[in-house]
Amino acid sequence: MLVDTHCHLTDPTMSGENLHAVLQRAHDAGVGTIICPTADPADIDAALCIAATHENVFATIGIHPEYAGADAARHLTDAQLHHPRVVGVGEIGLDYHYGADNRMAQIDLFLQQLDIARGAGLPVAIHTREAEEDTAQILKGDVSGVMHCYTSSWDLAKKMLDRGFFFSASGILTFKNSDEIRETFKKIPINRIVVETDGPYCAPVPHRGKPCEPFMVADTARVLADLHGIPLDELDKILLENVRALYPKITLS
Repeated sequence: MLVDTHCHLTDPTMSGENLHAVLQRAHDAGVGTIICPTADPADIDAALCIAATHENVFATIGIHPEYAGADAARHLTDAQLHHPRVVGVGEIGLDYHYGADNRMAQIDLFLQQLDIARGAGLPVAIHTREAEEDTAQILKGDVSGVMHCYTSSWDLAKKMLDRGFFFSASGILTFKNSDEIRETFKKIPINRIVVETDGPYCAPVPHRGKPCEPFMVADTARVLADLHGIPLDELDKILLENVRALYPKITLS
């Protein structure tokens, strides 16, 4: 059984009347559990509703750096953080891809949410893009979690490995021009890797150009198995144990 550790089921391509079919396709592909994160604070209630009404869906709740300036404490309440289906805080982090004009606001939101995660005793799902130095400086050893959709350098990976973090491989691992990312994931110990779709984004080969959804995580897992030279069924078992270690609150059959 595979776990899609990061799929935005609240996206219109998958939510509402589309959700049943999306979950059925995932089940048919051997994807038994899905973790639904939030990026937009307006999606938190919807993510909690999906997780609460589907036994194979869990949630992480957080605010993406795109929403820098938000008041994290107002959006991430104690009741939500202690909801039985909430297994982590995310996605949170830093993104300077479009510029760092709001760098300090992003850092402030990031620090707010790290404090909230510490207080709740929850792991974090980290978004980092073109912000390696600040990410490494902020993520010291007093938090645990996963570097979601990891595409950053091996240098940052080494630092975060030393701090106990996991790394999530997305469909980007399968892209033709992702040789450097594949080399990084070959170096990361297999017991520190999980897989995700980041749906509806980053559809893997051979689904490029389509909205990404949970069943496609199997294609990423196959590439990962090849990189580490292990059978897919063995990788499935390792990934399950990794998810359990990453998200202690989650229950997997």
